[in-house]
Amino acid sequence: MAIFSKSFDEPDERRSPDKTSVDVVKLPGASVARITFQPGWRWSECIRPVIGGDSCQVRHVGTLLSGEMEVVHDDGTKARLLPGSAYVIEPGHDAWVVGDGPAVGLEFESLSAETYAKA
Repeated sequence: MAIFSKSFDEPDERRSPDKTSVDVVKLPGASVARITFQPGWRWSECIRPVIGGDSCQVRHVGTLLSGEMEVVHDDGTKARLLPGSAYVIEPGHDAWVVGDGPAVGLEFESLSAETYAKA
């Protein structure tokens, strides 16, 4: 048996596209990301220029620790994420920060953590 632990204060990888900070820790069999979105962040304005595409094609599984976000799927389905919300967001969406404070979330989907906002 083993226990593995790492701190987001010393991530294995850090990405910082416009108004975004992605800190990734890699554990055996899993990667976890802490993502901070600054006020004014919107996927279509801040991440699309890095990776291209019409909408985010990443599946997100996580929890929002602070701030608020709005998510809209390509089919028009909308949701507001509040602190303490656990979420699954399927591919094909745009999202943005609501309000004047940053939104901070943890992403538990390893593929998302390893590839989000990565050119």
